Amino acid sequence: MSIKESPNLNYAWAALMVEELTRNGVEYFCIAPGSRSSPLTAAAARHPKVKTVVHYDERGLAFYALGLVSVTRHPAVLICTSGTAAANFFPAVIETSKKKLPLILLTADRPPELRDTGALQTIDQVKLYGDYVRWFTDLPAPDAQIKPAFLLTTMDQAVFRSKDPMPGPVHINCMLREPLAPVETGFDAEGYVKPVEHWLNGTNVYTEYTPGTVRTDFSGDKRLVSILNETRRGIMVVGKLGSPEEQQAVLKLSETLNWPVFPDIVSGLRTLSHENIIHYYDQVLLSGTAAVRFPIDTVLHLGGRITSKRWYKYAGKLRPKHYITVLAHSLRNDPLHTVTMRVRSRVGDFAESLLPVVKPGAADDHLLWSRKASAVAGKIIDEFAAGHTPVDEIGAARSISRLIPENHGLFLSNSMPVREMDMYAAPGIPIQAIGGNRGASGIDGIIASACGFTRALDTPVTLLTGDLAFLHDLNSLPMVKGLPVPLVMVVINNNGGGIFSFLPIAESPPAADIFEHCFGTPHGLEFQHAARMFDIQYTAPETMREFNNTYYKAARSGTSTIIEIKTRRKDNINLHRHLQDKIKKGINELK
Repeated sequence: MSIKESPNLNYAWAALMVEELTRNGVEYFCIAPGSRSSPLTAAAARHPKVKTVVHYDERGLAFYALGLVSVTRHPAVLICTSGTAAANFFPAVIETSKKKLPLILLTADRPPELRDTGALQTIDQVKLYGDYVRWFTDLPAPDAQIKPAFLLTTMDQAVFRSKDPMPGPVHINCMLREPLAPVETGFDAEGYVKPVEHWLNGTNVYTEYTPGTVRTDFSGDKRLVSILNETRRGIMVVGKLGSPEEQQAVLKLSETLNWPVFPDIVSGLRTLSHENIIHYYDQVLLSGTAAVRFPIDTVLHLGGRITSKRWYKYAGKLRPKHYITVLAHSLRNDPLHTVTMRVRSRVGDFAESLLPVVKPGAADDHLLWSRKASAVAGKIIDEFAAGHTPVDEIGAARSISRLIPENHGLFLSNSMPVREMDMYAAPGIPIQAIGGNRGASGIDGIIASACGFTRALDTPVTLLTGDLAFLHDLNSLPMVKGLPVPLVMVVINNNGGGIFSFLPIAESPPAADIFEHCFGTPHGLEFQHAARMFDIQYTAPETMREFNNTYYKAARSGTSTIIEIKTRRKDNINLHRHLQDKIKKGINELK
């Protein structure tokens, strides 16, 4: 059905909105079924260029969209009906905002005459998401007196604001009156759209926006170049990077400066082989030797926040003269309040522009010691993993890093899974893409996010998650069946919140009587029946040998699988402490 054939004004407005969004390159429309949003849903579902994702749970659907845009870096659209449906988008809106990812929310709403009247399924949706959205507009109810160009310019503004000057979600609240069904009302659609006939007959957007510029060349920044060239000892700490090209630019700069690179797991550098990458830097920092023996002049922090708490504790002790942070947005990323220079730039542009002007440096004592210390940590971890027969969380993370196929993506849940991989992943395999919800660092929406990540990546993905995060998002498992490529879900089931065992509350005598019930939160559940319910392959290996064989086959089988690892929280913390004591001892014995 063309826009000129719209049966009523609601459907004409919806068709204009969807058409302009697709002309802006928006491809994915994620739809939660509902009545008030019917015109929007029908317009998206019938558009030939739209890829639709339909899911009954708005919360999971929004996290799916988040996973999509974390790969595409281009906005997707979320559509829902009025009321608490829109409220269920909120957790993903927060995460999307924190991660600076583009997303467009079209929430259907009651018209003005039904607001504050007790009308069914009506809440206050005006500025529902507060400051977590980059832009909000309360779209008026369709009115023939409002020109169609208004809708087109609104969609163009929405797409632009979702991407520039800082990517994030935008919210368009869409008031709709009856009829919500595609019933004929005698509406003259052809006459209504005549003022935009030139647009209708073309393929271009109505209003083209020129993106704002972000500084790309720092070769002439005398102060910055002087700091780098005069630094006696420096460290490059690397958070989330945007592409393999950025990764290579960072490594080239490290080669010129000859500074050690401390890479977070989501940077993509953590599993690469390179002599300047200190793969086990988090474990190296278990020893207090580095802070005492090697005062650091300059820290160059490229990309986002990193996972390691030990890094922030170490950096707090260092208090370097210069702490330079480079990010493409202008927000403050400075939890320790140590940043002395905040650079707004894409990391790749920053690194490449400096290559011709920074002086080549020699490998200093800190770099040489860090390489040795990291090698010691890696050897001890290898020996530990080889000598441990029952399946365990450390060994599983390390095995995944060694056995994951090169064409796979990796998605890491928050709490312990991302930390296990950050601390213990083995270098050597360049993983295609590594994702995780590290904005607000919550455990909600993990399965859904991994599904969206997999869909956009269009290659198989391994998800490493904990049991509580898995339970939290079980109703997203139906989306796994709709994926064009397999998702291998490795679930660490330690019967509760394993990360709390590592926190001071676990050893606080005043909390002893409530810890297990309120923090450990044992559930006594296994996931075999969930796998059966949603028709997903399932296995539960008991030894590391069985896990290695099972994971290797599952990752190459072409079938989505749940691999459940059953461990004990108390055993896990004891394993960590035992291993880390060995690593600390080995590093302290270095000359």
